[in-house]
Amino acid sequence: MDKQKIRNAYKLYLLENGKAPVSVYLLCKTIDMPESDFYGFYSSLEAVERDIWLGVFEDTVAQLKADETYHQYNAQEKLLSFYFLWVAKLREDRSYFLLQKDIFHVPLIYRNKLSTFKAAFYDFISELVKEGYVSTEIKERKFISEHYVHGFWVQAMFVLKYWLDDSSADFELTDAAIEKAVNLSFQIIGSNTLDSILDFGKFIFMKK
Repeated sequence: MDKQKIRNAYKLYLLENGKAPVSVYLLCKTIDMPESDFYGFYSSLEAVERDIWLGVFEDTVAQLKADETYHQYNAQEKLLSFYFLWVAKLREDRSYFLLQKDIFHVPLIYRNKLSTFKAAFYDFISELVKEGYVSTEIKERKFISEHYVHGFWVQAMFVLKYWLDDSSADFELTDAAIEKAVNLSFQIIGSNTLDSILDFGKFIFMKK
């Protein structure tokens, strides 16, 4: 018995019943597992849900880092590669994730279920931003740079929600959305565009 078997059982239960199991006991019963053994892996059903989201992210990053070509990419190319592969990984369990769409309507539930994934994503993006500083793709700005990771998280959620709603063949519109979103974000934080916006904002504020 391992975490993956528990995660698979959870996803299967939700897919077959249209809702999550109401208790750890009920989930364990489907895989003939003593409830006490479950707690050796997870503290709750919510922890299983969080680990499913985190697992997709970790599998994506692990596959990317195992590819020698990926390490030759610049920061923007690495982020594009991440999104394309991440969506491909999510696609393997699309029916399950479609049943999770409602979480985005309840901020508290949404933040809880994605909390561990979010923390790992922030670490990943922080390293990518540092690489962007070195390659000059990303401009370091006082008081602003520390917030870049928040912007990229918003971008990741945009990609996720767009993919969940995408009905195009082979999700080609999602691919296009990814490219446009990443290109725009790097244009803003990598050139003088953001500086011009900030300067204009200061000008307007001082005139009031």
